Amino acid sequence: MRYLVLSDIHGNLEAMQAVMDQARGEFDQVICCGDIVGYGPNPNEVTEAIRDLKPLVVRGNHEKAALGMVDLSLFNPLAKQAALWTRNVLTAENREYLRLIPTGPIYNSEFTLVHGSLLDEDEYLIDRDEALLSLKSAPNAVTFFGHTHIQGGFVVLEDGRSGVLNPVIRQGAFEGELSIDPRHKYLINPGSVGQPRDYDPRAAYVIYQAEQQRVRYMRVDYPLQTTQEKMVKAGLPPYLIDRLRLGR
Repeated sequence: MRYLVLSDIHGNLEAMQAVMDQARGEFDQVICCGDIVGYGPNPNEVTEAIRDLKPLVVRGNHEKAALGMVDLSLFNPLAKQAALWTRNVLTAENREYLRLIPTGPIYNSEFTLVHGSLLDEDEYLIDRDEALLSLKSAPNAVTFFGHTHIQGGFVVLEDGRSGVLNPVIRQGAFEGELSIDPRHKYLINPGSVGQPRDYDPRAAYVIYQAEQQRVRYMRVDYPLQTTQEKMVKAGLPPYLIDRLRLGR
Protein backbone atom coordinates (compact mmCIF):
# COMPACT_ATOMS: atom_id res chain seq x y z
CA MET A 1 0.00 0.00 0.00
CA ARG A 2 1.00 3.57 -0.68
CA TYR A 3 -0.30 6.18 1.75
CA LEU A 4 -0.74 9.91 1.32
CA VAL A 5 -0.14 11.34 4.79
CA LEU A 6 -1.69 14.75 5.49
CA SER A 7 -1.80 16.88 8.61
CA ASP A 8 -2.75 20.37 9.75
CA ILE A 9 -4.59 21.43 6.61
CA HIS A 10 -6.27 24.22 8.58
CA GLY A 11 -8.92 25.23 6.08
CA ASN A 12 -6.37 26.11 3.38
CA LEU A 13 -8.06 24.97 0.18
CA GLU A 14 -5.37 26.17 -2.21
CA ALA A 15 -2.66 24.28 -0.35
CA MET A 16 -4.72 21.12 -0.24
CA GLN A 17 -5.53 21.31 -3.95
CA ALA A 18 -1.83 21.72 -4.77
CA VAL A 19 -0.97 18.65 -2.67
CA MET A 20 -3.67 16.55 -4.28
CA ASP A 21 -2.58 17.61 -7.76
CA GLN A 22 1.07 16.77 -7.11
CA ALA A 23 0.29 13.49 -5.34
CA ARG A 24 -2.16 12.23 -7.96
CA GLY A 25 -1.41 8.61 -8.87
CA GLU A 26 1.13 8.23 -6.03
CA PHE A 27 -1.14 6.77 -3.33
CA ASP A 28 -3.81 4.17 -2.63
CA GLN A 29 -5.13 5.47 0.70
CA VAL A 30 -5.20 8.82 2.50
CA ILE A 31 -4.42 9.15 6.20
CA CYS A 32 -4.74 12.38 8.15
CA CYS A 33 -3.23 13.40 11.49
CA GLY A 34 -5.94 15.97 12.22
CA ASP A 35 -6.54 19.73 12.23
CA ILE A 36 -8.54 19.76 9.04
CA VAL A 37 -9.96 23.15 10.03
CA GLY A 38 -8.85 26.23 11.98
CA TYR A 39 -6.95 29.36 10.90
CA GLY A 40 -7.78 29.13 7.18
CA PRO A 41 -10.65 30.63 5.17
CA ASN A 42 -12.22 27.48 3.64
CA PRO A 43 -13.15 25.08 6.46
CA ASN A 44 -16.25 23.77 4.69
CA GLU A 45 -14.60 23.19 1.33
CA VAL A 46 -11.59 21.46 2.91
CA THR A 47 -13.79 19.29 5.14
CA GLU A 48 -15.86 18.26 2.14
CA ALA A 49 -12.72 17.41 0.18
CA ILE A 50 -11.46 15.27 3.07
CA ARG A 51 -14.82 13.53 3.37
CA ASP A 52 -14.67 12.59 -0.31
CA LEU A 53 -11.23 11.02 0.18
CA LYS A 54 -12.54 8.72 2.95
CA PRO A 55 -9.30 8.85 4.91
CA LEU A 56 -8.19 7.13 8.05
CA VAL A 57 -8.18 10.19 10.31
CA VAL A 58 -7.78 11.25 13.93
CA ARG A 59 -9.14 14.49 15.36
CA GLY A 60 -6.97 17.49 16.11
CA ASN A 61 -7.35 20.19 18.72
CA HIS A 62 -8.84 22.57 16.14
CA GLU A 63 -11.63 20.13 15.40
CA LYS A 64 -12.43 20.21 19.10
CA ALA A 65 -12.22 24.01 19.14
CA ALA A 66 -14.54 24.34 16.16
CA LEU A 67 -17.10 22.11 17.87
CA GLY A 68 -16.96 23.80 21.28
CA MET A 69 -15.35 20.73 22.88
CA VAL A 70 -12.39 22.58 24.40
CA ASP A 71 -11.93 25.65 26.58
CA LEU A 72 -10.79 28.38 24.17
CA SER A 73 -9.01 30.19 26.97
CA LEU A 74 -6.29 27.58 26.38
CA PHE A 75 -5.75 29.02 22.88
CA ASN A 76 -3.81 32.19 22.15
CA PRO A 77 -6.08 35.15 21.27
CA LEU A 78 -5.50 34.89 17.50
CA ALA A 79 -6.15 31.14 17.41
CA LYS A 80 -9.26 31.71 19.54
CA GLN A 81 -10.55 34.35 17.11
CA ALA A 82 -10.00 32.02 14.16
CA ALA A 83 -11.61 29.11 16.01
CA LEU A 84 -14.74 31.14 16.75
CA TRP A 85 -14.94 32.28 13.13
CA THR A 86 -14.61 28.67 11.97
CA ARG A 87 -17.27 27.54 14.43
CA ASN A 88 -19.70 30.12 13.06
CA VAL A 89 -19.25 29.25 9.37
CA LEU A 90 -19.19 25.44 9.47
CA THR A 91 -22.26 23.75 8.03
CA ALA A 92 -24.24 21.31 10.13
CA GLU A 93 -23.17 18.42 7.90
CA ASN A 94 -19.49 19.25 8.21
CA ARG A 95 -19.80 19.76 11.95
CA GLU A 96 -21.26 16.28 12.25
CA TYR A 97 -18.43 14.78 10.19
CA LEU A 98 -15.82 16.47 12.39
CA ARG A 99 -17.66 15.38 15.54
CA LEU A 100 -17.41 11.73 14.50
CA ILE A 101 -13.65 11.77 13.88
CA PRO A 102 -12.09 9.47 16.49
CA THR A 103 -9.50 10.35 19.09
CA GLY A 104 -6.06 8.91 18.43
CA PRO A 105 -4.11 6.75 18.62
CA ILE A 106 -5.34 4.58 15.76
CA TYR A 107 -3.38 1.39 15.15
CA ASN A 108 -3.13 -0.86 12.12
CA SER A 109 -0.63 -3.47 11.02
CA GLU A 110 1.60 -0.97 9.19
CA PHE A 111 1.61 2.19 11.33
CA THR A 112 0.11 4.13 14.22
CA LEU A 113 -1.72 7.43 13.74
CA VAL A 114 -1.95 10.27 16.29
CA HIS A 115 -2.40 14.02 16.29
CA GLY A 116 -0.08 15.12 19.10
CA SER A 117 1.54 12.06 20.66
CA LEU A 118 0.82 8.51 21.74
CA LEU A 119 0.40 9.74 25.31
CA ASP A 120 -1.72 12.86 24.76
CA GLU A 121 -3.53 13.95 21.60
CA ASP A 122 -2.76 17.61 22.42
CA GLU A 123 0.95 17.21 23.25
CA TYR A 124 3.48 19.07 21.11
CA LEU A 125 6.45 16.82 20.32
CA ILE A 126 9.12 19.45 19.82
CA ASP A 127 12.24 17.97 21.35
CA ARG A 128 13.82 14.54 21.47
CA ASP A 129 13.21 13.87 25.17
CA GLU A 130 9.46 14.32 24.77
CA ALA A 131 9.50 12.14 21.67
CA LEU A 132 11.38 9.35 23.48
CA LEU A 133 8.65 9.08 26.11
CA SER A 134 6.06 8.67 23.37
CA LEU A 135 8.14 6.23 21.33
CA LYS A 136 8.54 3.88 24.30
CA SER A 137 4.85 3.02 23.98
CA ALA A 138 4.82 2.74 20.18
CA PRO A 139 3.69 -0.72 19.05
CA ASN A 140 4.68 -0.20 15.41
CA ALA A 141 7.93 0.81 13.75
CA VAL A 142 6.20 3.86 12.24
CA THR A 143 3.96 6.38 14.00
CA PHE A 144 2.63 9.40 12.12
CA PHE A 145 1.92 12.57 14.08
CA GLY A 146 1.19 16.23 13.42
CA HIS A 147 0.29 19.24 15.57
CA THR A 148 3.70 20.99 15.45
CA HIS A 149 3.53 21.93 11.74
CA ILE A 150 7.19 20.93 11.41
CA GLN A 151 8.11 18.34 8.80
CA GLY A 152 10.52 15.68 10.07
CA GLY A 153 10.30 13.61 13.24
CA PHE A 154 12.33 11.40 15.54
CA VAL A 155 13.87 7.92 15.63
CA VAL A 156 14.96 5.50 18.34
CA LEU A 157 17.43 2.88 17.13
CA GLU A 158 17.42 -0.74 18.23
CA ASP A 159 20.46 -0.13 20.45
CA GLY A 160 18.77 2.77 22.27
CA ARG A 161 20.40 5.66 20.47
CA SER A 162 18.01 8.34 19.25
CA GLY A 163 17.96 11.18 16.81
CA VAL A 164 15.97 13.93 15.13
CA LEU A 165 14.76 13.51 11.57
CA ASN A 166 15.29 16.79 9.78
CA PRO A 167 14.67 16.47 6.04
CA VAL A 168 16.31 19.31 4.15
CA ILE A 169 14.30 20.04 1.04
CA ARG A 170 15.94 22.95 -0.70
CA GLN A 171 13.95 25.68 -2.40
CA GLY A 172 13.58 24.44 -5.94
CA ALA A 173 13.58 20.79 -4.80
CA PHE A 174 10.42 19.01 -3.78
CA GLU A 175 11.35 15.73 -2.11
CA GLY A 176 13.45 14.19 0.65
CA GLU A 177 13.57 10.50 1.45
CA LEU A 178 13.89 8.23 4.48
CA SER A 179 14.34 4.45 4.48
CA ILE A 180 12.56 2.69 7.35
CA ASP A 181 14.43 -0.06 9.20
CA PRO A 182 11.76 -2.13 11.02
CA ARG A 183 14.20 -2.82 13.87
CA HIS A 184 13.91 0.83 14.89
CA LYS A 185 10.98 3.05 15.88
CA TYR A 186 10.09 6.24 14.04
CA LEU A 187 7.85 9.23 14.71
CA ILE A 188 7.15 10.78 11.32
CA ASN A 189 5.64 14.26 10.96
CA PRO A 190 4.43 14.99 7.41
CA GLY A 191 4.46 18.71 8.16
CA SER A 192 1.55 21.05 7.66
CA VAL A 193 -0.41 21.25 4.43
CA GLY A 194 -2.00 24.58 5.22
CA GLN A 195 0.27 26.44 7.64
CA PRO A 196 3.90 25.23 7.74
CA ARG A 197 6.05 26.47 10.62
CA ASP A 198 9.47 25.22 9.56
CA TYR A 199 10.39 28.36 7.62
CA ASP A 200 9.34 26.82 4.30
CA PRO A 201 5.98 28.24 3.18
CA ARG A 202 5.31 25.42 0.71
CA ALA A 203 2.61 22.90 1.55
CA ALA A 204 4.08 19.78 3.18
CA TYR A 205 3.01 16.15 3.14
CA VAL A 206 4.40 12.59 3.05
CA ILE A 207 4.06 9.60 0.77
CA TYR A 208 4.59 6.37 2.72
CA GLN A 209 5.38 3.33 0.58
CA ALA A 210 4.75 0.59 3.12
CA GLU A 211 6.01 -2.37 1.11
CA GLN A 212 9.25 -0.59 0.21
CA GLN A 213 9.53 0.82 3.76
CA ARG A 214 10.16 4.26 2.31
CA VAL A 215 8.99 7.68 3.51
CA ARG A 216 9.04 10.47 0.95
CA TYR A 217 8.90 13.95 2.48
CA MET A 218 7.26 16.24 -0.06
CA ARG A 219 6.75 19.99 -0.60
CA VAL A 220 4.70 21.83 -3.20
CA ASP A 221 4.15 25.48 -4.04
CA TYR A 222 0.61 26.83 -3.93
CA PRO A 223 -0.95 30.27 -4.61
CA LEU A 224 -0.77 31.46 -1.02
CA GLN A 225 -1.70 35.01 -2.01
CA THR A 226 -5.13 33.68 -2.99
CA THR A 227 -5.50 32.16 0.47
CA GLN A 228 -4.32 35.38 2.10
CA GLU A 229 -6.85 37.44 0.11
CA LYS A 230 -9.64 35.15 1.29
CA MET A 231 -8.47 35.54 4.88
CA VAL A 232 -8.48 39.32 4.57
CA LYS A 233 -12.02 39.22 3.20
CA ALA A 234 -13.10 36.96 6.08
CA GLY A 235 -11.63 39.38 8.63
CA LEU A 236 -9.16 36.86 10.06
CA PRO A 237 -6.21 38.22 12.10
CA PRO A 238 -3.42 39.87 10.05
CA TYR A 239 -0.70 37.89 11.83
CA LEU A 240 -2.26 34.60 10.72
CA ILE A 241 -2.33 35.98 7.18
CA ASP A 242 1.28 37.16 7.17
CA ARG A 243 2.73 33.97 8.66
CA LEU A 244 1.73 31.94 5.58
CA ARG A 245 4.31 33.81 3.52
CA LEU A 246 6.98 33.34 6.18
CA GLY A 247 6.34 29.66 6.83
CA ARG A 248 6.40 30.06 10.60
